[in-house]
Parts: sequence; structure tokens; C-alpha cells
Amino acid sequence: MRSLVSAVPAADSSSALRHFEAALGFETDCWDVHEALAQAADFVLIDVRSAQLYQRAHVPGAVNIPHAKIIGSRMADYPAGTLFVVYCAGPHCNGAHRGAIRLARLGLPVKIMIGGMSGWREEGFAVACSIAAETVAVA
Repeated sequence: MRSLVSAVPAADSSSALRHFEAALGFETDCWDVHEALAQAADFVLIDVRSAQLYQRAHVPGAVNIPHAKIIGSRMADYPAGTLFVVYCAGPHCNGAHRGAIRLARLGLPVKIMIGGMSGWREEGFAVACSIAAETVAVA
């Protein structure tokens, strides 16, 4: 008896290669973002969750632009060609996809940080919390 895993045959290797290579054009992961932020990041990291959730905890270096507020006039402040990486709460949340759609509709380069905040925390990376006008790092 075939399992649910093998009931649908795997794609041929060339199709799999095209698929997985293409996926990296749409997404990055928490580890790669963390490593890039430790250097000189060549992208803008956007937390697309609400201001309240951002204040409770966010990736250090991220800016908060809730996905519904990603509009042309706001994004015009960034230089042409800026790569945006968006994240939300985690795999159970579609906010990152909503933000990515808005950025793509504006003609801007965008990737999603898969895993979001839950992935970031699972990796053991520090988070920042905004309290009043301060931002403090939390391990």
C-alpha cells in the first residue's frame, strides 16, 4: 500500500530544480536575514504586522509598515531598486503574502522571510521590543 507521501510521484529532477531555484527568488529564511543584518544588509526588512504586535517584539532592524499601509507614496521614500523583505507572525499568518502582493503591485522587488516571527524565535535570535520611544533588545 502506498503512503500519502508516495501516492503522488515526485517531479522529475529538472522540474524540481527549476521549482526550487525559482522559490529562492520569492523567499528567504530567518537565518539568511539574520546573517545579512549582522553585516551591511542590502535590503529593507518590513514587519507587516500591527503597530501593537511590532512594539511587543520584532526583528531588530525591521521597520513597521502594516501590510494595508504599504502604498506608493510611503514607499517612494526608498531609493529605486530597493529590495524589500517582509515578514509577519509566522507560517499561520498570510500578512507577509499580503504585504508582498502590495509591494509587487507597486513594481517593487520583494521577498518573504519564511517563518516570520515564530521562525525567528525558534532559531533563537534576539528580538527587539519598542517601549514608549525606546527600543530594547531581548534575548
